[in-house]
Amino acid sequence: MKAISIGLLGLGTVGSGVVRIVENHQDTLMHQVGCPIKVDKVLVQDIAKERVVKINPALLTTDAADIIDNPDIDVVIEVMGGIETAKNYVLQAIRNKKHIVTANKDLMALHGSELLTAASENGCDLFYEASVAGGIPILRGLVDGLASDRITKMMGIVNGTTNYILTKMDQEGLAYEDVLKSAQELGFAEANPASDVEGLDAARKMAILATLGFSMKIDLEDVRVQGITEVTEEDLQYAKQLGYTMKLLGIAHDDGDKVEVSVQPTLLPNKHPLASVQNEYNAVYVYGKAVGETMFYGPGAGSLPTATAIVSDLVGVVKNMRLGVNGNSAAIPQFPKKLKGPEEMYSKYFLRIHVKDEIGVLAEITSIFSNNGVSFEKIIQQPIKQMACSEIVIVTHKASLRDYETIMAQLEKLPAVKDIKSSYKAEESAGA
Repeated sequence: MKAISIGLLGLGTVGSGVVRIVENHQDTLMHQVGCPIKVDKVLVQDIAKERVVKINPALLTTDAADIIDNPDIDVVIEVMGGIETAKNYVLQAIRNKKHIVTANKDLMALHGSELLTAASENGCDLFYEASVAGGIPILRGLVDGLASDRITKMMGIVNGTTNYILTKMDQEGLAYEDVLKSAQELGFAEANPASDVEGLDAARKMAILATLGFSMKIDLEDVRVQGITEVTEEDLQYAKQLGYTMKLLGIAHDDGDKVEVSVQPTLLPNKHPLASVQNEYNAVYVYGKAVGETMFYGPGAGSLPTATAIVSDLVGVVKNMRLGVNGNSAAIPQFPKKLKGPEEMYSKYFLRIHVKDEIGVLAEITSIFSNNGVSFEKIIQQPIKQMACSEIVIVTHKASLRDYETIMAQLEKLPAVKDIKSSYKAEESAGA
């Protein structure tokens, strides 16, 4: 029985995990697909480099052509990262009739539509489960497990770095900069953490999720993005006092006509299942019209969790090969893209402001909100004696983004308002 040959583009943390699983789980893989699976060639930058995984040096190459132009290789697994070079390699491999498995969310968020079209035209599979939430089978859950349902909303903690930072800030009362430094030392954050902490990594994942979940082509520029760099210990303490936990939350909402997709620090009621997801763990909460509410939870990164998702995709490719149905599984968006405007996006909001400690200030602020049709759900006011001002913390009832932005502009012009310290979305309890 002919073995399936794999070419691996990259042998970093995830690539090493793939090699380990393919070698150590050969019996399980044989049972699943009915034939051996072997790693034939691996693209690396330096053949002589010491590696955490033992691999025959004869399998290593520094020339991508040894994989993408090799007629003996059936499946190319791309775990090298980056965008343009990876895209070129993947496209060339597809043109050479090779099936693709990738963990590259940047590549899929920016060029997924083009690559999936090319794969379909060439009778090839292109699977990318590992590009979102590591070892959590969320994409397969949407495409296969919930295929008969209509997804209306997805809320996700899809970046482990930011969740680790917010967890430590919340639990230990530490400043953002201190926790970030600790996360870098522990390897949870990159030396340059911008993509994570500014929300771009999560935004790319939410674009992929929304495209699949809503069957509508959502591009990265369609996602409203705010990172966690401005979050303070005070914000988290007030959130806790009001019964909330803060998470960097990706939210995709389809009301049946138009959609909105965002990534931003969001206050979750403590009773919401996502509020208990801590440290580097990921979770995605999915609302379906028929199934109701479901949650996918697990490690969002790491060598073996991510490699598990990749090898699961590999098994799917091989099963399709044996059935002769490769290239037929690409989900083509069913609906034209229709995005909500600011007047159609509704949410609760958390607002923390410093005001002059004078009689009538709260009445002025209340008047601005009421004149724009927005009411308060919760409010805290307390003096800050050393600054000769008062701090007011407000959680609103639901308001449109347009009305809220109008309120913010009017507050900034109000002489009694010294500083708008922070502003975040607030979600309702699960089932609300």
